[in-house]
Amino acid sequence: MADVTERMLNLLSNLQTGRAFAGEELAGRLGVSPRTLRRDVERLRGYGYPVNTQPGPGGYYRLAAGRTMPPLVLDDDEALAALLGLAALAASGGAGWGRAPSSAPDGGASPAAEGGLDEAATRAYGKLDLFLPVRLRPRATAIRAGLETGRQAAPRVATDHLATLADAIAARDVVTFDYADARGKSSRRRVEPYRQIHQMLRWYLLAWDTDRADWRVFRVDRLTGPRRTGRRFDPRPLPAGSAVEYLRRGMNLGKQRVELEIRAAVGPVVDALKHQEAEITAVDDRLTRVVLWLDSWEWLVLNLAFLDADFALVGPPEFIRSCRAFAERVLTATAEMPLS
Repeated sequence: MADVTERMLNLLSNLQTGRAFAGEELAGRLGVSPRTLRRDVERLRGYGYPVNTQPGPGGYYRLAAGRTMPPLVLDDDEALAALLGLAALAASGGAGWGRAPSSAPDGGASPAAEGGLDEAATRAYGKLDLFLPVRLRPRATAIRAGLETGRQAAPRVATDHLATLADAIAARDVVTFDYADARGKSSRRRVEPYRQIHQMLRWYLLAWDTDRADWRVFRVDRLTGPRRTGRRFDPRPLPAGSAVEYLRRGMNLGKQRVELEIRAAVGPVVDALKHQEAEITAVDDRLTRVVLWLDSWEWLVLNLAFLDADFALVGPPEFIRSCRAFAERVLTATAEMPLS
């Protein structure tokens, strides 16, 4: 029975990807014969899962979409990841009171913005166990009872904005919206949307601005009234290897690339630089290489002082000169000071 249960879970896990599988491919993935696969598919149908089949050459198995489904089939790790992910998302943007998002200090609902992504995550967090298999519901209850999440201040984003933009990206549909820049100046925009990006607790849209004939990155929390126009566009090649790369490139304009080698394990280095955009690589268990973009050598010195580890500053030269001058100033200030 345990083998059958595991096989059925594997079958359902494959079908829930939404793909159509040829029988031979699906049987190979599961390591069973075509006859066993047909029998297992019939079992799934008996459990209430609508599996469509197409026999003969070019045939397939596919889980029907848009139907009422039985409880989610999640293993323990997947259920835990889903709950923790929702808890983290609900705690950003102002949802929660530093506690798990299912409760507020007075026992009432957490003060999330209506229609906001954090508010939707709060609702989902509170009801996810209703859609889990019975065996996992006690685990969900235990996680909720024993979890607190620290509030992460971030701009709230409306779920319908994200959904509208996602649909427009998928359909290659031009979108219009009003946009307020960092100074609060508003303008009407007409764009070809390409990617949504989640970076450092902010949501961004990478799009081609048709009026300015150039690529632009928009903060989703600063746009209002996004509307699909129904006008299709031909996709352009992205201006970078990825949308995230393009966003980082824009954020780092005017900053200098700084390279460091730090005599410390990667864990403490990540902790020290957690609020900074940085590429952190463990060379070995006692050496970490760091690349970051900065506009202030003072910031670098301050954070390295808190790290309390030896390091080598590879560049740039002006940063090295500034740090050396500061080190000499500290030495001069302490040269005559008694050590005890």
